[in-house]
Amino acid sequence: MIRTIREIIRNQRVLILPPDASVRVAARAMAEHHVGSVMVVGHGRLVGIFTERDCMERVVAMGIDPDTTELSAVMTHRVITITPDHPLLHALHLMHDNGFRHMPVVENGRPIGMVSVRDALGSDLTTFEREEEFKERLTEVM
Repeated sequence: MIRTIREIIRNQRVLILPPDASVRVAARAMAEHHVGSVMVVGHGRLVGIFTERDCMERVVAMGIDPDTTELSAVMTHRVITITPDHPLLHALHLMHDNGFRHMPVVENGRPIGMVSVRDALGSDLTTFEREEEFKERLTEVM
């Protein structure tokens, strides 16, 4: 079955912050929501993306203060986006070809969701986890 991005993001709550939010605020929001990225939005439009990788490489590794550094200074500005009616496979190809793990989903220029490499696992990951649990129980019984 070919899943569309719209199906993937159907029940997703979008994590959005303004460009002047601090890195610390973004890191706390990502941790609280258990996500690896935040969309940076100004005047209703996507202006960037800030990811765990950006935090590590552009802030922590560089010794920059997360309390005084605004997202606009360390976010990725040139963001490749996708619309929700594309197949997930198309997004995965774009992410692989461009070397990133998160891709904002936009509709009419407005952010409506985020897809990640992890989304590709979806039901496959659930099946894998169930099989692993079954193997563990079987091992305990034997």
